[in-house]
Amino acid sequence: MAAGGFCKLPNGSVVVALNLPSPAAEGSAAVRVLVLAQNRARALTRLRNLGLRAVYLRGNAAPPTPDEITAVLHHPDGLIWRTAPDNGVVIVGELWHPIRSLLRRPPTPGRQPAAGPVVS
Repeated sequence: MAAGGFCKLPNGSVVVALNLPSPAAEGSAAVRVLVLAQNRARALTRLRNLGLRAVYLRGNAAPPTPDEITAVLHHPDGLIWRTAPDNGVVIVGELWHPIRSLLRRPPTPGRQPAAGPVVS
């Protein structure tokens, strides 16, 4: 597991930040995932319920930055991601994305979506 950490907010909730291998890309691609929850256990449960089964938070080596906390607080789902910075350098201009866009699978070539009922 790569770096991760958490920050407890004044209202009692926590923001958990994790660097994870990207489930959408092969190779060494990594993503930084931020989760807002009532506690650390619930934050990890939210990720596990989305299919990221091997997610653990050990220590507090890379807690979320103030900018990351602001980003997750202003997102309606409280669960966002972007490409993990290499050597601590964030890609300029890269925005945070909702977690749905990371976990969405590309369509299989040659497969058509199922047709709905025919209404006449």
